Amino acid sequence: MNHLTHDTIVALATPNGTGAIGVIRLSGPDAVVIANSVFKGKNLTKQASHTIHFGTITDGDLVLDEVLVSLFVGPRSYTRENVVEISCHGSNYIIQSIIKLLIRQGARSAKPGEFTLRAFLNGQFDLSQAEAVADLIASDSKASQQVALQQLRGGYSSELKDLREQLVHFASMIELELDFSEEDVEFANRGQLKQLIHDLTRVIGKLIQSFELGNAVKQGINTVIAGRPNAGKSTLLNALLNEERAIVSHIAGTTRDTIEETLNINGINFRLIDTAGIREATDAIEQIGVQKTMEKISQSALLLYVFDVESITPDELSQDIQNLYKPGLPTLLVANKIDIVPDYKQRYSPALPEGVTLVAISAKEKLHISQLKQLVYDTTIQGRLNGNETLVTNIRHLEALQKTEQALIKTLSGIDMQVTSDFLAMDIKQALHYLGEITGTVTTDDLLDNIFSKFCIGK
Repeated sequence: MNHLTHDTIVALATPNGTGAIGVIRLSGPDAVVIANSVFKGKNLTKQASHTIHFGTITDGDLVLDEVLVSLFVGPRSYTRENVVEISCHGSNYIIQSIIKLLIRQGARSAKPGEFTLRAFLNGQFDLSQAEAVADLIASDSKASQQVALQQLRGGYSSELKDLREQLVHFASMIELELDFSEEDVEFANRGQLKQLIHDLTRVIGKLIQSFELGNAVKQGINTVIAGRPNAGKSTLLNALLNEERAIVSHIAGTTRDTIEETLNINGINFRLIDTAGIREATDAIEQIGVQKTMEKISQSALLLYVFDVESITPDELSQDIQNLYKPGLPTLLVANKIDIVPDYKQRYSPALPEGVTLVAISAKEKLHISQLKQLVYDTTIQGRLNGNETLVTNIRHLEALQKTEQALIKTLSGIDMQVTSDFLAMDIKQALHYLGEITGTVTTDDLLDNIFSKFCIGK
């Protein structure tokens, strides 16, 4: 991607396809002049910023459409350049005709994410905030939208800014010491530097720990529904979704492959995965299904183990729990068909390990389904998410934070070992480099290309 900003770019900012309106965006030094050359109405070059004007777009004597033109004169715009947005009717023919006309007048087609790239290059926001724009567009739940919005407003880059500036100050003091190395002077107080690094590692450690929850909020929480054949797994999936999504049959082994659907609970997306029944497979296809079940369980963030209180014995239940239980994997035991066997507790209590969470339902009768949903939420999210919490959701940021932490630990070790200023300066520079990768203080063309190429065109 060519990161030049002296030209004017154009793209459709609304989704492709026929709609009521389409918004065509221009950004660059000649955006107003180019728009004005095809606009019949007021002279746009003489109008104030943040104003809207009605008129027509014409190609010579041919009127293409009646439009509204919005002016944003730089630096008071999204990109900090002159920006013009043309709201036209949503006909694909009209949209493409206007874009082709604007290109003939001197604009060029924007690349994916180029408007946001220009906003970053022009200092509108840092790189982590630019990435939050893409996350905000892609958000599909209240929680993911809130996390992306908080990051767009500054997020953890603002948390790190002050500490980073202090670290830069110490780095400059240590560099100064190198200039007076023969005089054996110490401009950077090692005790204060050590305390700063402790403060920084504490903040970074908290951010690193937040990634598990942040990634779950962003991507959705993998929730596997597992159990023996005919335990009611597919019926439970349908009950949770309140629709007939999975085939339900009394024939054991009906589900041969996984079925995945999304359920939103209190603003969090849970990716429900209905799996094949766990048993000794009777054929090769069922065996593949059972293997997939075990793979999904190993990748899950929450396991719902469903058992049929009408048929499974306490010993079989105990054996299943032992086979499926994995340390660190939250597991809910779901006793199904309690409408048929209401005294299930007395029968199964001896088989339940200490501390396990048991919830009783009737999937067919949709009994206690709302309680199960709340328990699913409480088990994974309750108490961990609040409106002011800063969460890391980007794997690139996580890796940079981990490398920063390692560099800071190395710096602390150097202070304790009383290494010379040149080695200490190298370790601090490395930590600052990785911190800079998060906010964009340190960038490469390859990094920017990789980030912004994933944006939609027009943003």
